Amino acid sequence: MEGWYNSNLNNDSRWADYAIPPESNANYAWILHILSHLRANQGVAGFLLANGALGDSDTIQIRKKLIENDKVEAIIILPRELFITTDISVTLWILNQNKKGGKYHGRTLRNREHEILFMDLRTWTENPVKGEGKKKVLLSSEQIQKAADIYHTWQSEGTDGENYAFPEFYRSVGIEEIKENNWSLVPSKYIEFIDHDLDIDFKAEMNRIQQEMRDILDEEKKSQKMLEEAFKGIGYGID
Repeated sequence: MEGWYNSNLNNDSRWADYAIPPESNANYAWILHILSHLRANQGVAGFLLANGALGDSDTIQIRKKLIENDKVEAIIILPRELFITTDISVTLWILNQNKKGGKYHGRTLRNREHEILFMDLRTWTENPVKGEGKKKVLLSSEQIQKAADIYHTWQSEGTDGENYAFPEFYRSVGIEEIKENNWSLVPSKYIEFIDHDLDIDFKAEMNRIQQEMRDILDEEKKSQKMLEEAFKGIGYGID
């Protein structure tokens, strides 16, 4: 959303404790607007933004302060093709005014201060649907429940936030690691990626390749011998 800004917003209370969001992009104006409507010590909000908001350079100071002020609780990157109006992947942000734990809607939450849960759901594309002339992706109720369970388990008392992770899927990350990554909220910077090529039995694979090369060289020798014999048959040799 461009052109959102005018000079009357210079001293707007919504970003008085942060910085004025860039005129060229309203993403962080929306974030701070939403944050301003949350109740102190108990407000929670979830909203969608384009993935660019996770690490763009012109909003780093606002993002840094949001993280330092412990307002960001979870970052969940979603599959492409979820929406009719765009095919891009977007991010579900969850802000929370109170990550200190305690009783909440019948659950007992642990202290999650200076931790953020990252989830990457971009591979959840197995439920294609057709609509408006375009093939789109639908998240099933089972998938939505699974994502919610991961989030709620991470919040719950008894969970070890330092070791709450599943490769290529989700991971709980502390503020120091986020600081080391220049305050980026891009999940792929934190969730472990597995190089599936390392699962290959290297010795067995090399033996297979060696045998293939032997077969190729044998065939080449046979072809060369046939060619030499053919030339000899017409009275010409190949030196």
